[in-house]
Amino acid sequence: MTDAPKPTSAPPGGPSPARAFLSRNLILVGLASLLTDMSSEMVYPILPLFLTATLGASPRVLGLIEGIVEAVASLTRVMSGWISDVMGKRKPFAVGGYALSVLGKLSLYLAASWPLVLGGRVLDRFGKGIRTAPRDALLAESVPQDQRGRAFGFHKAMDTFGAVLGVIFAYVLIRAGHSELRSVLVWSLAPAALAVVVLCFLRETGEGRHAASKRPRVKITDAWHRAPARLRLFYLIVFLFALGGSSNQFLLLRARGMGFSDANTILLYLVYNLTYLALSYPAGKLSDRIGRAPLLITGYFIYAASYAGIAMVDLLPAPTMMIWWIFALYGTYIGLTDGVEKALVSDMSPSDARATFLGLHATITALGLFPASLIAGWLYDTFSPSTAFWFGSVCSLIAGTLAAAFLRQPRGAA
Repeated sequence: MTDAPKPTSAPPGGPSPARAFLSRNLILVGLASLLTDMSSEMVYPILPLFLTATLGASPRVLGLIEGIVEAVASLTRVMSGWISDVMGKRKPFAVGGYALSVLGKLSLYLAASWPLVLGGRVLDRFGKGIRTAPRDALLAESVPQDQRGRAFGFHKAMDTFGAVLGVIFAYVLIRAGHSELRSVLVWSLAPAALAVVVLCFLRETGEGRHAASKRPRVKITDAWHRAPARLRLFYLIVFLFALGGSSNQFLLLRARGMGFSDANTILLYLVYNLTYLALSYPAGKLSDRIGRAPLLITGYFIYAASYAGIAMVDLLPAPTMMIWWIFALYGTYIGLTDGVEKALVSDMSPSDARATFLGLHATITALGLFPASLIAGWLYDTFSPSTAFWFGSVCSLIAGTLAAAFLRQPRGAA
């Protein structure tokens, strides 16, 4: 697989290879992601506690909810990417998807039982499914090809900085006595709505429309077959990895079960996000120099180690202290892989179908996460929390081994 991009000339309307990677679109999308994640992470770390402690839902129900919302997102991601390629437009999907997330949080505010929480989460993830591929394609088209790793790393850093702010606000609200989820949700609506306003100032690059006019359009039913062979191989590895990647809410639930208070559970999530934030941009920049695959492979093995650690944490000395380190290790994994993975898919995708293949990547990931959360919830309930995390560790270890065997190629390899 070609894991190191080569500079190419941009089509009319696209970025010049000499242009700085901090384009207008990158800054606006980064700011919108910061605001949206700030909103989401005010709610996310306390949602499993709300479901189990307040509404009386079991870990199995939590797994069902997270599995369903990922399935909904999977059905929309490749479709929205394909429609974006056909239309040659990215902005309407980005704006509309972020707007739906606002409505999803409003639905959570109105929820009085776990099925209504499910409805709010579905609406939120439906919006994410619509916006993700077109937004990522717009990012890829707004910077020179040899700076995509930096661009996606910058975007993930902004996204994660918003998450850090959101977790801090949630912690402050909890410490101030706002333990009711609805009071936190009221505060979370403002940054989510502001993100939609910011995105109204995006500009289309014109690259998607230019590419679509030069080549036959990819049919949605042919997307898998049209994908380059090495990209299909990468998709299969991603699916296997996702199969062991249950929702982060199980990590929070595990910490809560180890005796962490609500406030300290939120601080654990903050440690994860701070680590993610610190590594996202450096990892993306490094991938532009040494290639994408080495960072992805390293990240997969770190994931396996972090899940193994959380599985046997009660057998380790000073387990409470070890959980803090495990959450930092888990943040290291995602900091090394999240933006880099999207940059790699962008590198291997033809320009007239970039959003389609980014959407297919997101869909395949979500298709793996759907059974992953259901399996984790079942193992957590039926056997033990450790069993659920051991399953995830083994899946990621196999995926990392396959990636090391098949993805490592010299720079510039065909």
